[in-house]
Amino acid sequence: MKTATDQAIERFRARAAEEGLLDVAYATADSPFGPLLLAQTKRGLVRVGLPNQDPDELLDDLAERVSPRVLEAPAELDEVRRELDLYFEGKLDHFDLPLDWRLSSGFRQRVLRAIDRIPYGQTRSYTEMARKAGNERAVRAAGSACGSNPIPLVVPCHRVLRTGGALGGYGGGLPMKQALLKLEGVLDEGPGA
Repeated sequence: MKTATDQAIERFRARAAEEGLLDVAYATADSPFGPLLLAQTKRGLVRVGLPNQDPDELLDDLAERVSPRVLEAPAELDEVRRELDLYFEGKLDHFDLPLDWRLSSGFRQRVLRAIDRIPYGQTRSYTEMARKAGNERAVRAAGSACGSNPIPLVVPCHRVLRTGGALGGYGGGLPMKQALLKLEGVLDEGPGA
């Protein structure tokens, strides 16, 4: 049973959304790796915070870079949570969510858009991503774009490997990258994976 305070908060959230006072809605979602912070604007999903990232820092960054009108509104992110749940269950091989790309720009955004087109269960190299973004020699910059990806999982930077197949880095840590690639059938379950 909801308390009077809970009901008042729900009314406040609904009214803020109705009156256009909600620029960034956020919620948390469970994942096999720990809690994720999800945030979206009217344009689409703008942020997926991984379990090893500080949610307060991510929210402060959104307030600074997008809008100070950031409000917890779980219902606004129901579809995002639903698709993530299906993905983690191995029942979804591509996300069908609108994305808000405003937290990246220039070459980094071109790299991330190229990564967004990597099919489920496939990988590409950092060199390939640099080439698709328009500068084959900017391999380190492509790696940096992966490292600063504001929408990991949905924009699948875990599918980008070093030339030769080594894992490279991952913002959520290498065990998470390995687990995601195993989920997608890219890595074997064996001890050599």
